[in-house]
Amino acid sequence: MVDTSGHHIVYGELQDFLTGATLQDTDDERTRQELARLLVERLGYAKEELEPRLTIVTDYDHHVVTTIELTVSIEGKRLFILRYGPGSLVTREKAALAAARILEPAYRIPLAIVTNGRDAELLETEHGKVLATGMDCIPTRAQAEQLRKEYSFEPFADPQKRDQALRILNVFDLEVCCMGSGCTPKPE
Repeated sequence: MVDTSGHHIVYGELQDFLTGATLQDTDDERTRQELARLLVERLGYAKEELEPRLTIVTDYDHHVVTTIELTVSIEGKRLFILRYGPGSLVTREKAALAAARILEPAYRIPLAIVTNGRDAELLETEHGKVLATGMDCIPTRAQAEQLRKEYSFEPFADPQKRDQALRILNVFDLEVCCMGSGCTPKPE
């Protein structure tokens, strides 16, 4: 049965490609699963190099849980995050940069990718520059290995910059449903 009471159509359940966990089957989740398959089946990453659904919690004006769809590690270092969201990529850039800068406590993850499933942007996180666009900008495993050697993994330790990044996530990743209130899962 299709649940249309929220802002997503729920078709039922599906199995997560990477972990096997049972997830709600929505249009957005189907796209997330396609992205994971793309990285493994076409771009050559091992499933073990991909970390799905890592989170960052912020508590400023609102309690916000930011979810990073995929984090990619090469040779033990997190090289890039991949953030998915429908619509415009430009509106996703600031939050993706903020998340990549603070997700890893020891260093700033050097790259971030924003995608809507049809288009993508590859961003470097030190200055926030767009390096490439299009779905082909998502690095293959071989390209990622080279990028791992090219980029440094500098600490992002300045307390003011970390606070600013957390505040960006608190504002940009606040989910507001069509009725104007925050999204809360329905009790089962």
